[in-house]
Amino acid sequence: MGEWTDKAKGKVKETVGVATGDRSLEAEGKADTLKGKVKGVVEDVKHAIKDKKEEREEVRRGDDPYQR
Repeated sequence: MGEWTDKAKGKVKETVGVATGDRSLEAEGKADTLKGKVKGVVEDVKHAIKDKKEEREEVRRGDDPYQR
């Protein structure tokens, strides 16, 4: 599932767990929320790496991205 789906699913489980006193469901919800956050960080890192690679390629070709 995607980042936002995991976060939403986790929040629902966590809320239902708290409301019903089901600590296991609450913990599962927290885990799902964390999973969604980790996916978001991984995507951010992927984008940063891709951007740096593109920047380095421009410099290598002689197109200085900082001289625009």
